[in-house]
Amino acid sequence: MARRSRKPKGFRDINGILLLNKPLGLSSNKALQAARNIFKANKAGHTGSLDPLATGLLPICFGEATKYSSFLLDSSKSYRATCKLGITTTTGDAEGDILEQKTVDVNRAQIESVIAQFTGKIQQIPPMHSAVKHQGERLYVLARKGLEVERQSREITIYNLELLSFEDDRVDLAIHCSKGTYIRTLVEDIGKTLGCGAYLTSLHRTGVQPFWDETSYTLDDLREISQQGLEALDQCLLPIEHILMDWPKIELDSDLTYYLLQGQPVQIPQSPTSGYVRLIDGEKGFIGLGFIQSDGRIAPKRMMRV
Repeated sequence: MARRSRKPKGFRDINGILLLNKPLGLSSNKALQAARNIFKANKAGHTGSLDPLATGLLPICFGEATKYSSFLLDSSKSYRATCKLGITTTTGDAEGDILEQKTVDVNRAQIESVIAQFTGKIQQIPPMHSAVKHQGERLYVLARKGLEVERQSREITIYNLELLSFEDDRVDLAIHCSKGTYIRTLVEDIGKTLGCGAYLTSLHRTGVQPFWDETSYTLDDLREISQQGLEALDQCLLPIEHILMDWPKIELDSDLTYYLLQGQPVQIPQSPTSGYVRLIDGEKGFIGLGFIQSDGRIAPKRMMRV
């Protein structure tokens, strides 16, 4: 007979979104567990990992918010990246061994001309040191064995790529990109096009759609706030509905809410004709996510436990 997993003593059921500013050197999972322990949360999950060498925004979902975390995986993201010209490494970042060194003989105008070529829809080949699978095995596992396999290129979108600064062999970039973009690979490709090579020395995630202008917290911030009690900590959380802020809002009366919570589609005049919608009850607030069926009715997609 299988054992039931026990909830840690003193932990609680809480719902909401924490915008964590992940520190350098910590994996996303370890950062998640640290935040979960601070909040004494029974259930938590992050929405798209950051490498240990990367810092910045890591949205963490507590409780019922985990039902909607997958929608953040498709979100666009923004970064500030620093790269070093003239050197290529085995991993495309500072963790790898040096492969080649070349003299850097480029100017600002040349860099701006090259990065303009990487704006818009482009093809990108995932790096060997990535979590992409090849015949059921992660590429980074194969890379650690000294193997390299052929990878299919993928279409990504670079919405904005701006040169922030250039001094000697150091380049700072501001990047707004679609999901699935490997910044290490982007930096390598820019270096290759410049003719001198490049690798990523640091990466900071500055935003995740739709959380562009919200307050984020470091683990040290949260530990300090926790001295005031759990209620003070809970003030750091955003409502679950914020994950879905880019989708239209549908306001419901109690009857419509009842039928949706029973799993039944409902007809609502002047609703959108397609896509997802946020479902808002006049008394209960946000109750879940709906989608527009081909017959125009709104069907429940992912509902809260109300």
